[in-house]
Amino acid sequence: MTPSSSSLELVPKTLKAHVVQQLRDAIFSGRYKPGDRLNESQIAREFQISRIPVREALSQLEQNGLVMNHERRGMFVTLLSDEDVQMINSVRIPLEAEAMKLARARMTPETAAHLTGLVERMEAWDGTLFDAAALDLEFHRAIWQASGNPYLVSTLEALVAPLFAHKALEHVSFEIKRWRMNHHRELLELVQGVGNGDPQGALLTHLRMGYNEPERFSSLAVHAPVADKPSAKR
Repeated sequence: MTPSSSSLELVPKTLKAHVVQQLRDAIFSGRYKPGDRLNESQIAREFQISRIPVREALSQLEQNGLVMNHERRGMFVTLLSDEDVQMINSVRIPLEAEAMKLARARMTPETAAHLTGLVERMEAWDGTLFDAAALDLEFHRAIWQASGNPYLVSTLEALVAPLFAHKALEHVSFEIKRWRMNHHRELLELVQGVGNGDPQGALLTHLRMGYNEPERFSSLAVHAPVADKPSAKR
């Protein structure tokens, strides 16, 4: 019997993709909780496969920020304390603000159109929290890439990807997540050169919509205006 087109779409293209999907689902379902160790050998036995595709899948999840590699201890589901988040964001603010300035100086019609499309997709988002986090990260990554500095890009990738995974695992209402997704257009206008505001100030205001005191461990001593949050049950 020939599989229908709909069933073919459900079949992972590669074994690695299948393992990534299964592990990601296990993390978001709570089977693997933040801080849990992901044992490569045990997972391979569960899937009845070799360790190679498991290792590749864990590497992919690490790139996505869902998994963190602790030297000589192995792979663990991302777990960040409130202080970790504040410290990361305190470093992120000046680095990403620099990326925004460089992206604005190097902006092309193609990049502007790509970023606009991502913002429109975020404003129309109506899916899962993981999809929201992935789309949010894709937008910020596009700005980093537009900076033209690969070292800045790689630094931000390593630093910030776990933050998006951390937020994806956060239990918030659909309304709160939608509110956060709809606050990227100001950043878009700044990097497109439409707005004349300060990228660092705009970024700080943007981060304060999702984090408490993102600048706490930085030299910033300003109090950016905090947007009113929607009243919704968590």
